[in-house]
Amino acid sequence: MNETLKTITERYSCRGYTGDPLKKEEIEQLVKAALASPSAVNRQPWRVIVCTDKALIDEMDAAGVKILEANEDKTSYNRIMERGGKMLYNAPCMITIVADDTPYAIMDSGIMVQNMALAAHSMGLGNVICAMARILFEDDKYKKALNFPDGYKFAVSILVGKANTTKEPHELDFSKVSYV
Repeated sequence: MNETLKTITERYSCRGYTGDPLKKEEIEQLVKAALASPSAVNRQPWRVIVCTDKALIDEMDAAGVKILEANEDKTSYNRIMERGGKMLYNAPCMITIVADDTPYAIMDSGIMVQNMALAAHSMGLGNVICAMARILFEDDKYKKALNFPDGYKFAVSILVGKANTTKEPHELDFSKVSYV
């Protein structure tokens, strides 16, 4: 199996980090992987916001858990609590992609975050794509803290760091495939 396919099949969603900071070179490689992503009509409708301010990440984590706890539907809150009570899993790096309102911006942002997820795994870093972070940006406090550009909205985040947990990748479900 070639290295790309091996990376794809071995990657898992890491939900526990040591908290140790990433090296500058590691972050630069992740940013390069992000920026290498294709986009519809090459519009590049995104901005990439790299947050390594651990105190801010921890503050956002606590705020997110409180938001989940206040929801009438406790499903997400209960799941987070079963996993140690941290929505951002003690990650030392949170990369947030914000996008404009062009038609394919969200799809393009998904491609970008997948590039980073595979790059991180290939570099030996744990990572999890974190759409749940959306709840942090429903008001302006954390949009301002992360300097969202005017006219851009949350698309997706990825948490990256040295894994403190391991997990087997999910089983492939070939019943979801049809051939025409």
